[in-house]
Amino acid sequence: MIRVGLLGCGNVGRIIAKEHVGVEIVALHDRIPERAEEAARLCNARVHRDFAGFVRADMDVVVEAASVAAVREHAMEILGNGKDLVILSVGALADRAFLDHITSLARAKGRKIHIPSGAILGLDNLKVGRIAPMEKLLLRTTKSPESLNIRADRRMMIFSGKANDCIREFPKNINVAVALGLAAGRDADVEIWIDPDVDRNIHEIIAEGPFGEIFIRVANVPSPDNPATSYLAALSILTLLKNLNEPLVVGT
Repeated sequence: MIRVGLLGCGNVGRIIAKEHVGVEIVALHDRIPERAEEAARLCNARVHRDFAGFVRADMDVVVEAASVAAVREHAMEILGNGKDLVILSVGALADRAFLDHITSLARAKGRKIHIPSGAILGLDNLKVGRIAPMEKLLLRTTKSPESLNIRADRRMMIFSGKANDCIREFPKNINVAVALGLAAGRDADVEIWIDPDVDRNIHEIIAEGPFGEIFIRVANVPSPDNPATSYLAALSILTLLKNLNEPLVVGT
């Protein structure tokens, strides 16, 4: 059975600790030890208060469910210690030099870096863009004004541009755009809309290329304990972990 360490024990980490299937959670670390201890009660894993002890634990893969800062701080050490890495905070990989650095280290160490689908669907299909380049790749995200601490009484677009520009203005909303770009092999165009009439985070993906046209719409139900987090994101990690040892893999 695959042995998993959780880096980050907030809302997503607790869902993984509680609902994991087919894998064993063996180690937990969070900058707030009490959160790790709470998650440990759900999976009987050991809490490591210091990261050095956590990264040396007997485990196969580390799941990052913490933050972009945590990825930047710890990814190299995780891979260097011979662990595979699942990254939820994909926005960290918008830094091309950092991306090249960790992929080079993973290759040298014979390790894998996994990017789950997170709050969207269709990353496996969008990888066709690496073979048949896409003419268009657009991510349109719609959220309630309150979720972005904005007051508005009508639907309006508050950002339009490339993913890298979006990082500076809306750093907490970049993970999906970066994941799309990594899958398709090109930067995604991004639109962020606010709408007082929506109560879910809605992601619409529009892609066009030699293969035809793709349109995906996902309306995410918030996680039970944290409305800012998509429940689908946690489920995508659980599914990824479950499939790591499966003999039959559906999708590419």
